[in-house]
Amino acid sequence: MEAPDPHRPTSALTAALEDLRTRLTSAGLPLEVPGAAAARRDRALAVDQLDDYVLPRLRAQGAPLLVVVGGSTGAGKSTLVNSLLGQQASTPGVLRPTTRSPVLAHHPLDGRWFSTDRVLPGLARLTSDEAHEGGARALRLVASDALPRGLALLDAPDIDSVEVANRELAGQLLAAADLWLFVTTAARYADAVPWELLVAAAERRAQVALVVDRVDPGAEAVVGDLRRLMDEHGLEASPLFAVREAALVEGLLPLDAVGEVAAYLSDLGADPSARDAVVGATLDGVVEDLVRRAHQLAAASDAQVDADRRLREATRRYADDGVARVAAATSDGTLLRGEVLARWQDFVGTGEFFRAIEQRVGRARDAVVGFFRGKPAQAPDVEKAIAHGLEAVILDAIDEATERTFEAWRGDPAGAGLLDGLDLSRGSGATRTAVAEQIRQWQGDVLELVREQGADKRGTARALSFGLNGLGVSLMVLVFASTGGLTGIEVGIAGGTAVVAQKLLEAVFGDEAVRRLTTSARERLEERVRGLLDLEAARYVSQLDALGTATGEGAGLRVAADAVERAAAHHERAPSTVPVAPVAPVAVQLRGAAHWREHGSAPSAEVAVTDASAAAAAVEEKSSPPGFWRRLFGRRDEA
Repeated sequence: MEAPDPHRPTSALTAALEDLRTRLTSAGLPLEVPGAAAARRDRALAVDQLDDYVLPRLRAQGAPLLVVVGGSTGAGKSTLVNSLLGQQASTPGVLRPTTRSPVLAHHPLDGRWFSTDRVLPGLARLTSDEAHEGGARALRLVASDALPRGLALLDAPDIDSVEVANRELAGQLLAAADLWLFVTTAARYADAVPWELLVAAAERRAQVALVVDRVDPGAEAVVGDLRRLMDEHGLEASPLFAVREAALVEGLLPLDAVGEVAAYLSDLGADPSARDAVVGATLDGVVEDLVRRAHQLAAASDAQVDADRRLREATRRYADDGVARVAAATSDGTLLRGEVLARWQDFVGTGEFFRAIEQRVGRARDAVVGFFRGKPAQAPDVEKAIAHGLEAVILDAIDEATERTFEAWRGDPAGAGLLDGLDLSRGSGATRTAVAEQIRQWQGDVLELVREQGADKRGTARALSFGLNGLGVSLMVLVFASTGGLTGIEVGIAGGTAVVAQKLLEAVFGDEAVRRLTTSARERLEERVRGLLDLEAARYVSQLDALGTATGEGAGLRVAADAVERAAAHHERAPSTVPVAPVAPVAVQLRGAAHWREHGSAPSAEVAVTDASAAAAAVEEKSSPPGFWRRLFGRRDEA
């Protein structure tokens, strides 16, 4: 037997599939967009099939053909396997060991192919006499001289098991098969669950043979109806065998009941070219299916990117609206109502100083100096009032932006799934503290602007030394001053407030400097407000950042899938290396094969062979080697 050669160069197809696997595993599909759950299942199945079958098979193409025997509960899979081997390799019954440790029977010289992780690397290995402890799934290996070299039988769990883990394992094993020998019964051959799997197998061109068990005499119509269903569902080229109802002898079916299936598998195991044809057809179908799935998953990845962008845009939009709301509230004069206006009036007064500013602007510097010498202590009161009013405006904007973002995410399936367990409907607990800190820093920015402007004017040095806080407060008031949004007497009050602040500043710095200072102060306020809104938006956006869905893998998956398709078109398969003497009958035959060759098939089986052979003839004409399908159907070329 040829062992896997670790030094054999990796084929272009293997390399392309390895790259596709990398792309599949990195394609995040966490957002609950329509179809995401199905896409995640599809991706898991694709990765499992690459790991369990495609890549191991390509790396060891000379390995034995793996026939997985699967079917519904009570179909008789284990009894069939035991009857073919002539020994109790797999315990029949609902509680048999195969529920968690499926049985793989192989020729003794083929054991090393399966004792490693070449096939189903995620399952532990047990020999036939080892106890299986714990709940971990394992593959139980049974050596049998009844099997020809190059052929292995795996008894899988029920595809409709009441245990989810068993159903999943059954699906995993079937996906790792070179050939799926599906077993059903005359009473349950039309059940929905098996046909879902059979149709999926047909769609990916998996090699399937069907066995209908427990066919009573006179019930041959069941076999014909099953053949019809197979033809209608894309399995017209698949063999169909009938096993008559019979009493067990020491737990085994009679020779004539299993003879046709035994001859079919024995011929397949004895013919390297036949095995290669089955493996090649299965690989071609699986690779083609992987390419199809990769393109579908690329579209699913694109949908994830679209959902990510949609959620980010909603978050950004409401944050921008919050900034705009603060900008409007701090530029239309509304902030100068109430406490701010009262503290400002206490600060500047309404007597001689007002008239001096209004009537003699050009000679106001001395008045400004004198004024601030006399009343410097009240500037902090104005600052506090401004800070309090500004804090209320910013907090309202943050709360509204957060609430609107929350509603937008909750109304989007992709966003709703990310909100569970998170308190994002309001601003965070640290929001108020952060807002207060940013306001203090902005007021410091304003004072720094006044200080910097005053440093260039020698003549105002004395005024700045006595009135820095007052000039800073005046600049803050001017930033908020406008008649927009005010009515009635408030217009006059706010307008007067703005005039006083403006005249004070112009008296010290001049018209152009005041315009520049006001613009800079507004810009710095907007920057700090935007930072606060961005901080709240980050609570949402960070959920997307953690998932990594922004870039997606759609383009990469398409490139990888196209590379697999090109490599598959030029891939040359390695021939089987198991030596078989070209004589008939074969040296090693499964139990019942020799009996069937000598005595022929039972009446019920004759129906299956006749119908199946007709379907197989067309396939043989297309691509199979001469006599291949005749051997597959238990018939031999007559020499």
